[in-house]
Amino acid sequence: MSGEGDRPSGRAHPRPDMTPVDHAELALLLEVASTPKPGNVDRRRDHDDLRFEHFLAGAVGARPGLRLAAGEGSDDGRPPLGEAFERAVRGMSQQDGDNTQFGCLLLLVPLVRAAATDRLSPAGAREVVESTTVDDAAAFYRAFEHVDVAVGDPPPDADALDVRRGADAVPDLRARGLTLADVMELSADRDGNAREWTTGFERTFAAAGAVRDDEGPVTDRLARAFLDLLAERPDTLVAVEHGDDAAREASRRAAAVRGDLDAAEDLAEAFHDEGINPGTTADCTAAAAFVALERGVPV
Repeated sequence: MSGEGDRPSGRAHPRPDMTPVDHAELALLLEVASTPKPGNVDRRRDHDDLRFEHFLAGAVGARPGLRLAAGEGSDDGRPPLGEAFERAVRGMSQQDGDNTQFGCLLLLVPLVRAAATDRLSPAGAREVVESTTVDDAAAFYRAFEHVDVAVGDPPPDADALDVRRGADAVPDLRARGLTLADVMELSADRDGNAREWTTGFERTFAAAGAVRDDEGPVTDRLARAFLDLLAERPDTLVAVEHGDDAAREASRRAAAVRGDLDAAEDLAEAFHDEGINPGTTADCTAAAAFVALERGVPV
């Protein structure tokens, strides 16, 4: 099947023996290696409780779940998407930094499923999302028991569906018959990653196109893509941790240096000192890296 976002036709892919799983792991590694990404851990900057090495270990640990997403190593066809996500998060958590890439994996798992079934396009990603089940939603909630994830409050009148309840929320999910797609729809107006799930990964594919059209080392391309994404939309994690005004101000400051990685170095130091961590933007950057790699961006 061909479609928008599939591997380019008419020429050999530069990595013909690498699978979507390989590219997903590589995307996680390239995202954290890219610098500067103001406020995030990268190859030049650690946080007090979260270091570059934790992200490397998290990327490697997530691989078994990414393999499940692609249908590798299973005798039962392709395991449920939620099971693949929970397994990826459990593996990612096996390092001393706790949560490194929960949001990245939330975006990557459906994209890996789409790529593995020749549907890596906005339409194909929508098909993957729309095929999710109540069991997928239950596994998504159980994944929150593996790591501490910073999230906002649940929608009004939906306290029973607070993801921070983990597995305790599963009976309420089942009673309401909510699929994972339904859960994402409930949070899409407040959470950037959930919004990607409900829009065919619109920002992810757009950012991947920018990375593909850019020049220079992929890590520089991803750093520029990160700045563009942050400048264009306030970061969900910053809003959760510091409030909406702080998130909008962080985007304004990113817009002032977008395209200029030297100027972004100063902003990276400032965000680091202020505890501003645009983690949701980093998640989208990792997802864009995956799509760009699948499209043949050389590295």
